[in-house]
Amino acid sequence: MDNDKNIDFKDLWKKQSVSRPDMQDLLARLNKFKKAGVRSLWIMNILLFATSAFIVFVWIYYQPQFISTKIGIIFTILAMVIYLFAYNKLSTRYKNIEATQSNHEYLQNLILIKKKMQFLQTKMLSFYFILLTIGICLYMYEYASRMSFLGAGLTYGITLLWMGLNWFYIRPKQIKKQQAKINCLIEKFEEVNHQLES
Repeated sequence: MDNDKNIDFKDLWKKQSVSRPDMQDLLARLNKFKKAGVRSLWIMNILLFATSAFIVFVWIYYQPQFISTKIGIIFTILAMVIYLFAYNKLSTRYKNIEATQSNHEYLQNLILIKKKMQFLQTKMLSFYFILLTIGICLYMYEYASRMSFLGAGLTYGITLLWMGLNWFYIRPKQIKKQQAKINCLIEKFEEVNHQLES
């Protein structure tokens, strides 16, 4: 009976098996996130570069007469170049995620990526859409001025409707999806850090 009274609960607590999170699975998810981010960077660069090249081709080949068309082309290309410049800064953040890092370093890199993504999704994307809308509207003016009032109205209406759909429907869904992915990873690494500290 005396033996039961001398049980060392602290020692028993330390010896119990603690369910550790599957680090291999977590690192695989992080690697998948990194690859998807780098792939997204490449796709964005290729698409916006190809679009800019096409716009320059149209400018050279069709020789627009109105100054508004030329300013519209410059605004459109400028919007893409500025957005790409800011967007490409994410590549260094993705490169900073390496297999040899500690959990704390993974977590810090993910938090930095999240902050950069929030900046891109709010300020930079707003700037991009405003400059792009102005550029497209100025570009279309020369061609719309040759149309009937109904034709010009439909052209501008459809274009602005498409941009509005992108801004108010597609953009928020993409932002929500991106934030959910990074928030899930951050939560998992925070959980691991808390378990390792305790």
